[in-house]
Amino acid sequence: MFTDQPFDAATQAKYVQLTTFRKDGTPVASPLWAAADGSTLVMWTETDSWKVKRIRRDPHVVVQACDVRGKNLQGQAVEGTATILDSAGTDRARNAITKKYGILGWILVKASLLRRGKSGTVGISITRS
Repeated sequence: MFTDQPFDAATQAKYVQLTTFRKDGTPVASPLWAAADGSTLVMWTETDSWKVKRIRRDPHVVVQACDVRGKNLQGQAVEGTATILDSAGTDRARNAITKKYGILGWILVKASLLRRGKSGTVGISITRS
């Protein structure tokens, strides 16, 4: 059903625009790092961020390849369902980010662990709808 890039250009993009939705349906877009993990796309963010709160209320999301500022969209927008990961899943997301982004990914993940601790960030897994 899906190709080897189930999230179109976002599967391999350096930055991915994650769009979540407010209670009134207003879209809110955030550029994040993302890595493919099998048929899912994983991301990593602060546990108490608004995007996490919105996903907990409404898991419907849209992802699309973008630049560092969340602009210059590329490829197709892909609808998906987001899941906030548990501790083991978050570790898997951190590892996927580190693997994809190399030394810079490793440095940022380690710095975040030192600054916020293990519970200060959380993984997000997205499956295509």
